[in-house]
Amino acid sequence: MKKSQSVVIAGGGSTFTPGIVMMMLENSDRFPMKELKLYDNDGDRQAVLGEALEILLKEQAPDLKFSYTTDPKEAFSGVDFVMAHIRVGKYEMREQDEKIPLKYGIVGQETCGPGGIAYGMRSITGMLDIIDYMEEYSPEAWMLNYSNPAAIVAEACRVLRPDSKVLNICDMPVGTLRRMSQIVGKTPDELEVSYFGLNHFGWWTSVKDKESGYDYLEDIKTYVAENGYLTQVEVDTQHMDESWQATHKKAKDLLAIEPRFLPNTYLKYYFYPDYEVGLSNPTFTRANEVMNGREREVFSAARDIIARGTAENGGFHIDSHASFIVDLARAIAFNAKERMLLIVENNGAIANFDDDAMVEVPCIVGSDGPEPLSQGKIPNFERALMLQQVTVEKMVVEAYVEGSYQKLWQALSLSKIVPSAEKAKELLDDLIEANKGYWPELK
Repeated sequence: MKKSQSVVIAGGGSTFTPGIVMMMLENSDRFPMKELKLYDNDGDRQAVLGEALEILLKEQAPDLKFSYTTDPKEAFSGVDFVMAHIRVGKYEMREQDEKIPLKYGIVGQETCGPGGIAYGMRSITGMLDIIDYMEEYSPEAWMLNYSNPAAIVAEACRVLRPDSKVLNICDMPVGTLRRMSQIVGKTPDELEVSYFGLNHFGWWTSVKDKESGYDYLEDIKTYVAENGYLTQVEVDTQHMDESWQATHKKAKDLLAIEPRFLPNTYLKYYFYPDYEVGLSNPTFTRANEVMNGREREVFSAARDIIARGTAENGGFHIDSHASFIVDLARAIAFNAKERMLLIVENNGAIANFDDDAMVEVPCIVGSDGPEPLSQGKIPNFERALMLQQVTVEKMVVEAYVEGSYQKLWQALSLSKIVPSAEKAKELLDDLIEANKGYWPELK
């Protein structure tokens, strides 16, 4: 019989929390839980979701102990897993991450380029706090981090908490694999991929049928060359907005640049920045789209459940694509030897790339953590791009640790998205002003 687990979701006030809770309930046979807690440093925001989820769980899982709190000791004591999806500064600061670069004609995106750097500088402190809480109150626990920007967060964990039991994972490859599976008429569970890159910066080198061993790579490339990753059957509830549909379509142009491999859609920000800026509305960005969409919908559904006193026919939806979180937790808890894409220290997984780079590659995950699978040598084109980008990420963390204005200016100047050091400096000064109270002081 599988041991029931105790879990805390750090970032309990996130709009993704209800869908993830419902997803875990749906997977309770695979990952049984005895206790679920929410933690957030914004108690008022979390309380709305917490009260609604308390009603839902009493109806659907009455034996599951549930609580929500802003007290770290209460939240992190006696847990087996910390599932972290924090957003330091919330959507108001994401809006700044996107709109400030656009003032300079530069891509405004929450994880790529200047926006990702700004967000990363905020996220490091919040992530370190959560790691420290976990290690103080539940030193045997594992943290499963899927907070953005995952690349910078993972590098910060490597440098600043090298011995911590933190696994960094991203949902984007999972969402794209769902689309690939639709293209070839399979389910994601029937496919096994090979992939190399950095977070939000990588390529699929094979998409094989687990049973037959047939590689669908060429079939999918033929489809993507015409349609991008747009599919007729849309079941990916997270990536359905108009802006995401444009992103999926743009994959055909990314494939044209490098026709050997299937691209991660985020590469569009690096290869087509002018195109992205041209599509952007500097007064209404993706942050506004989310605030006017998912943010309103989730909190409206929560308030409706509270007002009615029941979650029956409620507006919360299962975030089924987030089942990768359960897959990861289950692999650790029950030594399941699950094959998953994780962000890990390279150490030879990519043979001709720096050992200390945080790369995204397939891993076999068991109770001792991830074992990266060798992806061999990668072509010079991808290697050069990755070296530039990973150096940006490393310099951001160095700037955070050292409080160095110079290094953050250099990081922005090195970013493929930023056209010049002059623009980088103007942008940096603007971002420093916007992030007062979130970033360490830079000198």
